[in-house]
Formats: sequence, structure tokens, C-alpha cells
Amino acid sequence: MFKEMHDLFQWAWLIPALPFLSFLLIAFVTKRSKGLSSTVSILAILTALGLAIAIGLGIIQSGAELVEHPVIVSANWLNIWGLKIDIGTVVDPLSGMMLFVVALVASMVQIYSLGYMQGDKGWSRYYAYQSLFAFSMLGMVLATNLLQLFIFWELVGLCSYLLIGFWYFKVSAREAAKKAFITTRVGDFGLLLGILFLYNKFETLDFTALSAALSTNLQNVAVVGTVGYVTVMAFLIFMGPMGKSGQFPLHVWLPDAMEGPTPVSALIHAATMVVAGVYLVAKMYFLFEASPVALQFVAGIGAFTAIFAASIAIAQDDIKRILAYSTLSQLGYMVFALGVGAYSASLFHLMTHAFFKALMFLGAGSVIHALHEKQNIWDMGGLWRKMPITGTTFFIGVLAISGVPPFAGFWSKDEILAGAFQNGHPIIYAVGLFTAFLTAFYMSRLFFVAFMGPEKPQNHPHESPLSMTIPLVILACFSAIGGLAALPEHNFSFFIHFGEFEPEAMNWGLAGISVVAGLLGIGFAYYIYVKEAIKAESIAARFPIVYRILNNKYYIDEVYLWLIHHIMDGLGKVLYFIDIYIVDGIINGIALLTRGSAKVLRRTGTGQLQTYAMVFFFAVVVIFMVFAFGEGQLSSLNPLAMLGGVK
Repeated sequence: MFKEMHDLFQWAWLIPALPFLSFLLIAFVTKRSKGLSSTVSILAILTALGLAIAIGLGIIQSGAELVEHPVIVSANWLNIWGLKIDIGTVVDPLSGMMLFVVALVASMVQIYSLGYMQGDKGWSRYYAYQSLFAFSMLGMVLATNLLQLFIFWELVGLCSYLLIGFWYFKVSAREAAKKAFITTRVGDFGLLLGILFLYNKFETLDFTALSAALSTNLQNVAVVGTVGYVTVMAFLIFMGPMGKSGQFPLHVWLPDAMEGPTPVSALIHAATMVVAGVYLVAKMYFLFEASPVALQFVAGIGAFTAIFAASIAIAQDDIKRILAYSTLSQLGYMVFALGVGAYSASLFHLMTHAFFKALMFLGAGSVIHALHEKQNIWDMGGLWRKMPITGTTFFIGVLAISGVPPFAGFWSKDEILAGAFQNGHPIIYAVGLFTAFLTAFYMSRLFFVAFMGPEKPQNHPHESPLSMTIPLVILACFSAIGGLAALPEHNFSFFIHFGEFEPEAMNWGLAGISVVAGLLGIGFAYYIYVKEAIKAESIAARFPIVYRILNNKYYIDEVYLWLIHHIMDGLGKVLYFIDIYIVDGIINGIALLTRGSAKVLRRTGTGQLQTYAMVFFFAVVVIFMVFAFGEGQLSSLNPLAMLGGVK
């Protein structure tokens, strides 16, 4: 069976090639025709999705053999001065799962955009950017080595900049795009250093070769400093995911990315850009496993980001910002799962989160579209009755992210918490459990206020067109049943968990605790925002300082601005002074001295022989006097002679 699938896997390069071809066609051929541009883009991504599904089914049928022997198709790209870099595609369970998830969400977003972006003047440009983004993300997933991955990694960053700032005539959109680009570049600089250090140490960037070389070096006790070097490289590599996946303290760009169109938010915050960092850590997991210190750091950063972002989300009123901070929190879940050794659970949560978070972002876009760009949840109310498809599908997303069985989030989130507890991380388990409670609370708060609250007479909501509701229904189905892939009777469980997951060994006691935490969060939100047994305003009034801190996101942005204006700007002024008045002063001083001496010496070049003869005569006289009288005079000035010492 594996040999039969091998020919299919060799065509994996077509999956990113199709969106890239559509980008070229839109940019150079169909840009003046809105209908052709969207048709070309959607047909390309749907064809890519079909190929991704075929490859995914082939991976399931191939079984364990593909885990041990991934199918790699590559060709030499660069070979200079001993640097040999190949470019190609790798098909294994990890890349197969990511191909399906990225292609599915990208295709749903593009279909949804037919309704949401209707009438926008930048229609063709929008679909060109969408196609380029899909190409970049899919190309990154299939990369065979770190350099190839880094190229697509940077293309993903460029596309996010273009999409976040799509409405460039808005100052807030331009600023958000710059903020995202600059913040992620901080992490990418560390990633680039890590790549260079890895090549310097192991003389290869190929994932398979790196894994083998690292294993050999660690087994060879004669290699001095390998473990410490590995820790440094792991920290540097992790800086890239910290920026791309919005881990503290490089999280500040992600909430501001809401300035882009809502379908863009779904694309960036669900299954594509933000999970690129999680994918990279999973791809380089052999490096992190070799350094327990690095794994502990990864777990700590992920756990802190999870509870940090969840606490902010409970005090936000903008529907898209609530979802943005929810994304940050869920990314923290995925990252700390990798740190505590729950590798398969992290990747499973990556997949299920893509379904329900894309669903909720698109649902939020449906609401915003119906309410003429209103985004404050307190300006909404009674939407479930007016928008039944949007309301029902959004509620499915809320149940999934809250971990209510049998929805998708229950299976993946429970496995993360169980992995933290069983692998000896009780504190991280407690943080994850409390975060699960907060997640259920703030997502239920959003739903109860926006969809079940009292209707606002000034609003006249209406259900979105089919182009927007069909993707919602499809994603709702995956959010409802996607987690069932973990059950033992489904072969897909091996595909997701790489042979490690044993559903029959699930700790139902821990699962019950996590379900109770989620239900408590939902019940608490219902008690406050539906029954109104406790007024939300009274809670905020009783704890004004806490509410103000959470509402202002712990003032992290203000701290960064203060540091930039007072520390970095001040340091810049000092460096400017050193550069202009000291460095340039020395160089300019030497130039002035040279020019001045040249002016003096130039006067000696008269071209008159008698002048040269006179100078020559005086020079001879001076030399004669030195030889005739200089030795005695100089000896008399010798300090030792003056003290009576030996001459």
C-alpha cells in the first residue's frame, strides 16, 4: 500500500503551486475583473484542498511505515563553497495534517469573502493577497530544511503585513500592520541566528540530517559543550515561534491585527500564521527534547501566555478582540503542551482549534456585516433570533472551545491537561485548568450578551448570504465531530497522534474535572449575563483597579511605548551624538588635517630649480650638523648619564 501511495505523495508540490499560480494570474491577467479574480483564487485553493485530502487519506492507509520513512522529493538548489541546500517537499503525518487544516480554512475563508468583501474596491488585490498567503503557508508546511522553511516563514510575515493593512487608508490599519511586521521581526532575528548556529555546528539544515547529527553528537561523550550549545540553539529557534505565535512578551501585535478584514482575522488567527510557530517547534522537537531546560522554558512561557491572555479577554468588549485574546490563550495551551511532553495532544489541539476558532471569527464577521461594522458586544443583542444560522454555529464553537463533550475541543484540551498532570507538571496543570474555566466564562459572556441579550431597537440585523453561512455550517460540523477522530475505532487517530495516543487509556477522572471547569465557566456567565443575579457593572465597580488593569491589557503596550520613547529614543540620541560628533569628528578631523597639510606642502612645489637647490642645500647642512654634533649633545641629555649611571 505504501508503494502505491508513493506516486501520489510526489505530487504534493502542486498544493502550494496552485495558489501561487492563481496569485500570478490575478496580479498580471485578471486584476481588472472581480469575478474572474475570485473564481481563479477559489478554484485554485479548492483544488489544493482536494489534493490535501487525497494525500491525507493516503497517509492513513500507509500506516506506521510513513512515520519511519517520510516521502521526500528534493532537488539541489544551492551548492557553493561547501554549502549544499536542497529544495523540495516532505510528506509525513505532521505535514499531511497541516496541509488539510490550512487548505480547509483558507478555502472556507475565500468562499466566505465573496459575501463579506462584496463591493470592496480592492477585491482583486484582496484575493491576490489571499492566494499568496495560502502559497506561503502551504510551502512552509512542506519544507524539507530550515532555510526553505525560513523563506516561506518570511513570506507568511509579508503577507500578514499586506492583509492586516489591507485597508491602508485607515491609520489604525497601517499602524497595526507595521506593529505586526516589526514585532515578529524581533523573533525572526533570533530564529535566523539559531539557523546559522545549527549550520555552524552540524553543517546541515535538513530536518532529517539535523536529527541524526544531533543524536550522534549527544551520544558521543567526547564532544565538549554540545548540550549547552543545543540549549542556546533551542532558545534562539524558539524566538521565532514566540513572535509568530504571539507568546508573551511578543504577543502585542496579535490583538491589533484585528484592523484587517474579519476573514483575514480568521485566516491569521485560526489555522495559518499563528500556528506556524507551534508547527516549527513540533518540527524541531528533536532539538528541544535534547535540552530539558529549553522544554521547561517553552512550558513556562506557554502556560503564562495562556492564563495571561485569558484574564485580559474577560474584560474586553470588542467581539474581535475577545476572540484575538482567546487565540493567544489557546496558542499558549499548544505551546505548553509541547513543553510538558504532550506532543500529540498539542498538534491535535492545533487542528481542533483551527475548526472552532475559524468558525467563531467568521461568525463574528457575519454579525459585524449584519450590524454595519458594529463590534462592541454591548451594542448587540437578540441576534440568535434574527440570525439563526450564525447564532447556532457560533454556539457550537463556544461549546467546542469550552471543552464540552463530545465537541472537538473536549478531546484535545483534555489530553493537554492530562499530559501536564501525568508528566509531572502539577502547577502547569492547575494553570491550564483555571484557564479552561476562564475560557468558558468569557466565550459564554460574549455569546450571552451578543446573541441572547435584549434586542437593540436601532439594530436591524439579518442573516448573512449563503456564501457566508455555508462555510459556517461546514466549520461547525468539523467543530462538532472533529474530535471523534481520537476514538480507537477510527484509523484517523493514528494519523493525528502518530501512534502515541491510546484513547482507551484516557484518564476519565481528569477529563471529568476539566469538563466541570468548563461547565462552571458557562454557568457563571449565565448567572451574571442572562439571569443577572449579579450585575456585571457592580463587579467592575467593586474591583475597579483589577478591572482597569485587565481592560487596559496590563498596560503592556504603554510600557513598551514608554521604553521606546524614554530608553530607546534616549539611547538613540546618545548613539547619534557619538556617531556624529565623535566617530565622524575623528574622521573629519583627519580629513581636515590632511587637507591643511596638503595646502602647506603644495606651496613648496613651485617648479623653480633654484628653490629646490636651496631646500636641498639646507637639508644637507642639517644632516651634517646632526652627524657632526648630534652624538655628543644627545649623550649629554641621557637621563642615566645625568644621574651618574653607565652611558
